[in-house]
Amino acid sequence: MSIPTDRRSRKRLATRQSISTVATRLFLERGFDHVTVDEIAAAADVGRMTVFNHFPRKEDMFFDRDEEGREILRAALRQRECGISPVEALRRLAHRLVEERSPLVEFSAASQAFVEAIGDSETLKARARAIRDELAQILAVELMIGAGREPSDADAHLAACLLLAMWSVALIEAHRSFRQDRDTEKARALFLALIDKGSAGLNAAMAGTPYA
Repeated sequence: MSIPTDRRSRKRLATRQSISTVATRLFLERGFDHVTVDEIAAAADVGRMTVFNHFPRKEDMFFDRDEEGREILRAALRQRECGISPVEALRRLAHRLVEERSPLVEFSAASQAFVEAIGDSETLKARARAIRDELAQILAVELMIGAGREPSDADAHLAACLLLAMWSVALIEAHRSFRQDRDTEKARALFLALIDKGSAGLNAAMAGTPYA
């Protein structure tokens, strides 16, 4: 995410980050459903409306990296080199994120607490499903734009859903591996192995389309 250069924007970003940091700490300590927006505002030393100005929904404070993830996804597809397919671009993205130790693909005690918090809250599980659906739509649109296809292109929607399913399974299994063995490197290796295997399958499934 780019860092704003003007003072007002930097101050706004700092306030947003402060609220997010406080909210995350409270969510992980007490459980998402047991923390109120008023408590978050008080702990962050801001007003209730300031919280909502930065985060329209309480769950947005938990999934505070959602927009960052969307931007990274769009950039990987829009800025890929000539001759690199969307499937390959996202496979390379997975490897780059792991190499850079991105928090989006973190497998650690901290990320495990995050995953467990989602499992303990129906609200967070519902929001996670909504984010997944939104990402599928974003992927489909980006694929169609990149290929110059019409919005009704069934191949793009199929490719988007398969890509998202692949990433979801890879993340879920890698988190499960860490939960069982507490081995970050093993979890990372499993994540990338599943991404590589899934990408090979996707290339076969989408052969003859602009997406493989």
